[in-house]
Amino acid sequence: MKKLSMAIAAGLLVATSAAQARDNISIVGSSTVYPFATAVAETYAKKTGNPAPKVESTGTGGGMKLFCEGAGVETADMTGASRRIKESELADCKKNGVSPVEIKVGYDGIAIANAKAADTYKFTRRDLFLALAKEVPETTGGNMDAVTGNLKLIPNPYKTWKEINAELPDAPIEVLGPPPTSGTRDAFVELVMHEGCKSFPAIKKLEKEESDKFKAICNSMREDGKYIEAGENDNLIVQKLQANPKAVGIFGFSFLDQNTDKVKGSPIEGVDITFDNIAAGKYSVSRPLYIYVKKEHVGTVKGIEEFVTELTSDAAWGDTGYLAEKGMIPMPEAERTANGSGAKSLKVLESL
Repeated sequence: MKKLSMAIAAGLLVATSAAQARDNISIVGSSTVYPFATAVAETYAKKTGNPAPKVESTGTGGGMKLFCEGAGVETADMTGASRRIKESELADCKKNGVSPVEIKVGYDGIAIANAKAADTYKFTRRDLFLALAKEVPETTGGNMDAVTGNLKLIPNPYKTWKEINAELPDAPIEVLGPPPTSGTRDAFVELVMHEGCKSFPAIKKLEKEESDKFKAICNSMREDGKYIEAGENDNLIVQKLQANPKAVGIFGFSFLDQNTDKVKGSPIEGVDITFDNIAAGKYSVSRPLYIYVKKEHVGTVKGIEEFVTELTSDAAWGDTGYLAEKGMIPMPEAERTANGSGAKSLKVLESL
C-alpha cells in the first residue's frame, strides 16, 4: 500500500509539472517593438512548426511590470522595450526571482508627424520643449530674475506654434503622444525635452548642480489639453492625425514608414527622419530597442532558445533582414555580433 501511495504521488507530481509547462511563448511590452516581435514570432512558427508565440502590446512600462512579477509559467517569458530596463525594474525582477537576459535588437527613430496633406513643420527640440513643457522660462530678462538670480518659470502660455517660432505655421498646438508607461515617452523626454531644456543656459546649469530640479522642469508635460495622451496604440494616433490635419503625433519610425501614404515626418534641426539618417546617426531623436528574456523559463517553456536564434539571425536583424523591411534600423555588424553572442549564451543582466 505504501509503494502504491508513493507511485500515485509521483504520478501526480509528473502530471502537475506537465500542466505547469507551456508550449507557446508569451511576449509583452513596447508598442514600438510589437511589430518586430510579431514578425519574428511568425517566422519562428513557420520554421519550427511550434505554436506561434502570443505577442501583446502593453507598453514598455506595463511590459516590464508583467515580466518582472515572477518566474512562474503563468507570467510572461519575454518583454519588448523601446528603452533600456530601469534600475528599479531590474531590482523588481531580482526580488521576484527573475533573471533577465538583455538583447539589444536594433534602433528606431521617434517621429514627430502630421497628416500628409497638412502644413510641413520644421522643428527644433527647443520648439518642442516650449510647446509641451508644463512650465517654461519667462522670455523677458534673459530668463533670469534680475534680483534673486533664480530661474523664472511660468505656466506654459503658448497656444500656437507661431508664438514659439515665427517660422512655424500659425496653427494651434495639439500634440498626440504616448502616456508615461510608454518607452517612447521616456525616450522623447530624454532626447527632446531634456535637449530643448538645455538650450536655456540657466536650466542647463541645473543638470549638474540640481539634477532633481532639472528633471522636474524638463520631464513635466503640460496638462491643459495641448498634449494629449493617446495610449499605447500608435496606429490609433495615425488615424487621429488623418482625421485632424491640425494635430501633430509622436510615435516610432516604423509606424511612419508603414503609413507614408497617410502621414509625414517633420525634420528636426534640419534633418529628415529617414532610415539612412537614423542609421548614420544624423537624426537626433533615435533610440535603441530591446527584448528581455526570462532565463528561468528556458527549458520549461517550449521554443525560447529557438526564438532567440531566429531573432538574432542575419535573416531577421541583418542589414537586409525582414526587420529592416519593417522599419527597424539594424545595428552595425560588430554590434550585432556582440549582442548575438550574449543572447545565444543567455547571459543574465546583473547590473546596469
